[in-house]
Amino acid sequence: MDEKPTWFVTGAATGLGAALAEHALESGDRVVLAARSAHDLSGVRARFPDTALTVELDVVDAAQRQEAVAAAEAWAGGVDVLVNNAAIDFLGAIEEQDEADVRAQFEVNVFAPVALVRLVLPGMRARRRGTIVNVSSMDGIAALPANGYYSATKFALEGLTESLWQEIEPIGLRAFLVEPGSFRTGIEGRTHVSGRPIPDYDATVGAFVRTVSAVRPEQFPGDPRRAAEEIVRNVRAAEPRRRLVLGSDAYRRIGDRLARSTTELDTGRELAASTDFPGSGPAVL
Repeated sequence: MDEKPTWFVTGAATGLGAALAEHALESGDRVVLAARSAHDLSGVRARFPDTALTVELDVVDAAQRQEAVAAAEAWAGGVDVLVNNAAIDFLGAIEEQDEADVRAQFEVNVFAPVALVRLVLPGMRARRRGTIVNVSSMDGIAALPANGYYSATKFALEGLTESLWQEIEPIGLRAFLVEPGSFRTGIEGRTHVSGRPIPDYDATVGAFVRTVSAVRPEQFPGDPRRAAEEIVRNVRAAEPRRRLVLGSDAYRRIGDRLARSTTELDTGRELAASTDFPGSGPAVL
């Protein structure tokens, strides 16, 4: 990307979103920082008065989404890089979690990113320039007990993005996934247990919740600043990675999951073929 782009980053007040917005600003780019409270972004706006725009955005509010994107387009002429970073997570077994918490995770983690992608794509198509960055997770490939609904939202984002890049790359646009591991973003303070524990799940879900509850921030290996640098580098690359795995723990867990999947697939080769009509030709899709 030759020109200095305009970024639109959700969840920009904390964690990876804040690190990414700050790094892009320090690199001379324009950044629209979106968060539920613009007050939380006042320090960044003061440091970068000419290149930072702060907008209040609850990503599940349709009117606020439209207003925020319109403000970005009026300020900078368009959004060049959309980063869907805002997300929420509740821990608990599939059977345990409150339905309201389940729906909230899908609203924030799936439906809001979809809506924002649809809002910025018309402008990107018109300019034949733009990148969609969807922040997934290692949980979007390798699920764990107690995190099933969060993983389901990230699995959905993975599938959406994989289709998206096939649709938009032929017209000059790009999309990629960020798949982080455990980074020091303060997420441990924003993750809550949902529902009432069921004793039968204590050895799996209960054990995981206890482990997460005991983790100290310094035990997370990931550095948000270094992650931000790699995301910016990938956006600017002539041929960006479509999946950006960040963190040694993410590499390990995703690698283990893919290896198991490959083994399971290979052992089922004959079974899969046995369900075809005899003499049928090659698949059309």
